Amino acid sequence: MSRRRRIPSISLFRRSRQAAILIALLVLLAGLHWWRPDWFEQTPEPRPLSAGAYRIAKVIDGDTFQIVDGNERVRLIGADAPETVKPDHPVEPWGRDAALFTKNFLAGGEVVLQFDGPSRDQYGRILAYAWVGERMLNEELIRDGLARARLAYPYSAAMKERFQRAEKEAKFARRGIWSD
Repeated sequence: MSRRRRIPSISLFRRSRQAAILIALLVLLAGLHWWRPDWFEQTPEPRPLSAGAYRIAKVIDGDTFQIVDGNERVRLIGADAPETVKPDHPVEPWGRDAALFTKNFLAGGEVVLQFDGPSRDQYGRILAYAWVGERMLNEELIRDGLARARLAYPYSAAMKERFQRAEKEAKFARRGIWSD
């Protein structure tokens, strides 16, 4: 009896092709992990802060500072100071004055943060009102003409009215950005 040579079946070819595709995908994923390992890491949600006192690490510009707790950046709600540190952007008039005002205001090294509306902005900064004693930095910057009131964002109507009054006072007195 002669022995017949068996021809491999089509299913064996399919399995080989599937195995080759699977191996190629694994090699591709391993290469991506080597090239960009951060694609595979889960970014933890930033933990929310509770209202209260925090130590100041540094002032970044008129409407942004950093606190020691987690090196978090805090952006003042409703106050928009002229730019001083924006990449590829010139320092705007009154920007250095606003940054110096904020630095002096926070010179005691401690601030009480109060929250209202969204907890973070599109850059991941904490949105807050910053209090030193009975004075609110957001409002004082606006009142001194070193920031504009930003009313289009979601925060309390009472604070919007407060900031609007402070801006009208600065305009009437021709302070800071309203002096020209």
